[in-house]
Amino acid sequence: MDLPLDGFRVIEMSHMIMGPSCGMFLAQLGAEVIKVEPPAGDKTRYLTGMGTGFFPVFNRGKRSVVLDLQTEAGREAMQRLIASADIFIENFRDRALERVGLGHKTLRERYPALIIAAHKGFLSGPYEHRPALDEVVQMMTGLAYMTGPRGRPLRVGSSANDIMGGMHGTMSIMGALLQRARSGKGKLIRIGLFENCLLMVAQHMVHFELTGEQAPPMPNRDFSWPVYDIFDAADGEQVFVSVVTETQWGPFCDAFELDELIGHVELADQLSRIHARSWTIPLIAKALVQYTAQDLMEKLEALGLPYSPINRPADLYTDPHVLRPHGLLTSKMPDGRTFRTPAMPVEYDGVVPEGPADVPALGADTHVVLSALGYADEEIAKLA
Repeated sequence: MDLPLDGFRVIEMSHMIMGPSCGMFLAQLGAEVIKVEPPAGDKTRYLTGMGTGFFPVFNRGKRSVVLDLQTEAGREAMQRLIASADIFIENFRDRALERVGLGHKTLRERYPALIIAAHKGFLSGPYEHRPALDEVVQMMTGLAYMTGPRGRPLRVGSSANDIMGGMHGTMSIMGALLQRARSGKGKLIRIGLFENCLLMVAQHMVHFELTGEQAPPMPNRDFSWPVYDIFDAADGEQVFVSVVTETQWGPFCDAFELDELIGHVELADQLSRIHARSWTIPLIAKALVQYTAQDLMEKLEALGLPYSPINRPADLYTDPHVLRPHGLLTSKMPDGRTFRTPAMPVEYDGVVPEGPADVPALGADTHVVLSALGYADEEIAKLA
């Protein structure tokens, strides 16, 4: 398909997840994303354990150019690269950028049409010079408090803030491109990891603002629905079941022969059913545990109720919806191995955008990219 960002060039100098995810989103939307790495490569390339998937997932579809920015020639080549680009993505400390001639003030003066997306720990303010990590800001904003049981703050089970930070970077870049089309001028965009997480807990902040009451952690929360719970099935599996509207209650009780709940005087409306959860949920659990997970989900599907098995991430490789055409993209690693990863979660006129998907080897594109900028072979060898 004709991708939205075809023809735009991005120079990315970032590591870990927040900045690279922004570059990955732009690449999937059609932009040419050139990742500039030091001679030793982005350290994220070499992570193991829980970090094994970081580099492949968030750097697929990019080109890799190696430059030694500790040399004057390397810094000059970087300037030529940026001069050829529409967008520059970075997530390093401001002082580190200034030392290699990439300070924001310098770049804006030299390249007035350039859009700079600076992915930082914090926006401008008292904390702007602090480093931050996903888990740090989850603790700072109360997201960890809201996720774990009372007294046991717990980070969410993915790099949610980093990825959302990359999404905010992508959204802001696309807005800046529209504005540049009108004015001809670039923008300096600063994306804050802390502020991203702050937005994620805004509903709980406003709850306190309006009621004066602290929202309890989600595992200890007061429920807003009659049924919104995980139930055991006969085969030892578990299923999440929700009955959240007035019209769902009767058919649900009928389907599972919950005769003692139908027409009960204490269950006349939604609020009554919520207040009665202490004794209705055990009765519902007793009825549902008679079914295997598959049988239970088939009945819930027929009723049109929201439900879910309790999946592990690896289970999604067998999910029929994930396996639909274009639900997964196949990428190739530099060593020839392949992996499947979710495609962009959007459709344009019914089509999922698919940019390039392979993971670049370190410096794989150095020669072709720098040659196009006028460098000779022997110069390129020295620069890298």
